[in-house]
Amino acid sequence: MNANLLLVTPPFTQLNTAYPATAYIKGFLIEKGVSVSHVDLSIELFTAVFTSEFLASIFKEANELGNYHYPQIQEKKSSYISSVDTVISFLQKQDITTAKKILKDSFLPKGHRLSKVNKNIQWADGEIGIIDKAKHHATLFIEEIGDFIQANVDEFFAFTRYAEQIATSASSFDELYEGLSYQPTLIEDEMMTVLETKINAHTPTLVCFTIPFPGNLFAALRCAQFIKQFFPDIKVAFGGGYCNTELRSLEDPRIFEFVDFISLDDGEGPLLKIVKYTEGKITSDELERTFILENNQVIYKNKIPNTIYHHRNLPAPDYSGLDFSKYVSFLDVVNPMHRMWTDDRWNKLTISHGCYWKQCSFCDVSLDYIGNYQNTTANDLVDKIEKIIQDTGITGFHFVDEAAPPKMLRALSETLIERNINITWWTNIRFEKTFTSELCEVMAKSGCIAVTGGLEVASDRLLAKMKKGVDIAQVTRVAHNFSEHNIMVHAYLMFGFPTQTEQETIDSLDVVRQLFEKNCIQSAYWHQFTTTIHSPIGKNPEDFGINITGPEFKGFAQNDLWHEDPQGAEHPKYSKGLNLALNSYLNKTGFDIPLQDWFDFPVAATTHPKGLIERFLLERKTAQVS
Repeated sequence: MNANLLLVTPPFTQLNTAYPATAYIKGFLIEKGVSVSHVDLSIELFTAVFTSEFLASIFKEANELGNYHYPQIQEKKSSYISSVDTVISFLQKQDITTAKKILKDSFLPKGHRLSKVNKNIQWADGEIGIIDKAKHHATLFIEEIGDFIQANVDEFFAFTRYAEQIATSASSFDELYEGLSYQPTLIEDEMMTVLETKINAHTPTLVCFTIPFPGNLFAALRCAQFIKQFFPDIKVAFGGGYCNTELRSLEDPRIFEFVDFISLDDGEGPLLKIVKYTEGKITSDELERTFILENNQVIYKNKIPNTIYHHRNLPAPDYSGLDFSKYVSFLDVVNPMHRMWTDDRWNKLTISHGCYWKQCSFCDVSLDYIGNYQNTTANDLVDKIEKIIQDTGITGFHFVDEAAPPKMLRALSETLIERNINITWWTNIRFEKTFTSELCEVMAKSGCIAVTGGLEVASDRLLAKMKKGVDIAQVTRVAHNFSEHNIMVHAYLMFGFPTQTEQETIDSLDVVRQLFEKNCIQSAYWHQFTTTIHSPIGKNPEDFGINITGPEFKGFAQNDLWHEDPQGAEHPKYSKGLNLALNSYLNKTGFDIPLQDWFDFPVAATTHPKGLIERFLLERKTAQVS
């Protein structure tokens, strides 16, 4: 038997561009002589659901189930049905003619989102502004339909995840297993119809699902269940970020009713061995980093030494075969940096494997995807960039590194300039002092338009405890270096770090406010700290002043941990106020509003001086002059 692989990205991931995992694996396997194709089931399902024909069946299903949430949408269903094909086509092509049509008062029904559209948004002049405004209205229209589907037809439905609520922190397989025993929803039926079409077209002997996030797990399991029922000769493999972080202690055999192999860490080596095993060329004892079922027991097969494929020796990701015309550009948040996650097409590529810093105490530094740092050369990277452009026709790149090394970014930028390759790109960085104004200038010249980086908690005490290797002053100066060269900066923010006090939370918000006000950062996102089992904090909670309280491991997933923080503030109650303030700052407003006004309970006054960030910037200027 010669293996014929179908690599699948299950619903739902980003809808504006392709998730890169299958392209990486495809490029590798083709070089090894394996027959392989891939499909982004995420965008395929989305474009199958958001059609006039399927939307009519959605309304019919809601009526038959007796669900009447969002009655205003039900009342205007004919308008939603008649408009949806035009709207999706516009979000794919973004043409000016359709933009003007969408913005006519009578075209889109005004549901619970569109009726509250912010009329004070300042759109750019000319056609760009018209298209962006239409894109925003079209996004709200699609989100209204999504709300209706979730409330009336499929509670698991969401645009960038599916059934995430039963896959997150699933220490037991019970709830997932029970969910798989229920009749598939209308959305799931359509997903399996699309999958069946792809299986019939590609006739695979092995179907491999990449599961990057909890919100992809249930859909992958539902697809695997379908394959086992209707295509019993096809083998099924799972891999990807979720498996790598959550399933390392897997014991429950029930998942193997749906899958044959679950691999960990980089997929190239394990998958090539799985292919050889299915072809009868090796025994199961020669599998690497792979769970299988033997005698109803979950067995981890890991022949040592592993076959290692170094980052510098891997071929370019192969995106050919994916239909990029199907992807849609959403514009829900108009902040120019924030929108990059949902708007426009980006080829995703990694500069380096792992993280060169690998010290942050909250990060999964013990896992391969962080701790195993490998680099390549700038010329090799630019060769891959040229190959990907040839495959996709897209010149926008998102380098999805854990933290792109400054030396490599300089080499990449200089090589792009020397070889006269014109791309637009953005990446994730650490706020290293190495990012001088001069380096930022070179990056901007090569096409860099944005960077993202972890500011986390804007408290020098906590940054030291995190082992971030930066302080607020350094972040300020580096962020300003980027901004002065028109490279946008997005800051990842964290609240609820172990021992974080209310004072530090409010002071962090004030630092964020000042950074926005001085245009050092243009975008940010708060998330509440979670302890993970693979991080230094999870491994040594007593060193960070917290107590682990669960969950009890019951044979399936093990990653997120519950903890008590006896020294810290009551962290969850700050979420609403922090996000209210941030949403205002994203729109360049609210800088003069007292911090207390964002919260519906008394908070401490900030201890930071009003001009803290300005002082750091003046010190930077003084240092440059001297």
